[in-house]
Amino acid sequence: MNDDVRNIVLGLIAAGISAALGWLARTYLWRRKLRRKQEFFGLPDNSESLLVVNRDPAASEPAVHRFDVFALLELSALIKDCGANLQMVTQDATQQGFGERTEFCVGGPASNRRMLAHMAAMLPGVRVNIDPEPGPDRGAFQIGGERYRLEPGVCEYVLLARLSAGERTRPVFLFCGQRAITNQAATRYLARNHERLNRKHGNNTFVLLLKVVNSQAYGPDLVELVADVTQAAQAPVPATETVRTSHRAS
Repeated sequence: MNDDVRNIVLGLIAAGISAALGWLARTYLWRRKLRRKQEFFGLPDNSESLLVVNRDPAASEPAVHRFDVFALLELSALIKDCGANLQMVTQDATQQGFGERTEFCVGGPASNRRMLAHMAAMLPGVRVNIDPEPGPDRGAFQIGGERYRLEPGVCEYVLLARLSAGERTRPVFLFCGQRAITNQAATRYLARNHERLNRKHGNNTFVLLLKVVNSQAYGPDLVELVADVTQAAQAPVPATETVRTSHRAS
């Protein structure tokens, strides 16, 4: 073997080793990223999850609003990315306990009984006006001493929560919006920002208040974080506490 042939062989070997090391590094990073995502959502490989569907309160027959369908599709993609399985059930057909399976619950308490139960049990500091009669406070959120009113198509609010009862239990994710389009906005926000939320909150409970701006023009895409309201949402509201009204708090 002359020097030229030997150099070519050594070059091919070096290139093969570099390619193999690069592939191993990329695979390691991808697997580590996937593991973190699975831990955050409580969705290890082949695990089971529950997708709780609300109903469209404007429909006379049981139905799901089209924006809520879009929200469910976004969540389904997240679940499949984690290698987990999902079961979709209606809000009035769910009778399992908390933490047995990862749960994604979509819709406000007026359209989702399961959401109403979760909020009563775990978010006593949050009140939602579900009065069907028209009025300035219809659909408003009260969180602690603040009230956030609904301005349809202009300024709308949604709660995004990850609730956990302990390390060995699966989390429950809540998407509680003032309108169906805000539910989709919250699921899209979670899909886009779950890595940042994981770095900040880890596997702990958090409750975020999001504002959907000008949905009549931008749909569910323009979302702002108003505040982390975890502490206020978990603390019961004193009966004598003064409530301040916030139209466009930020």
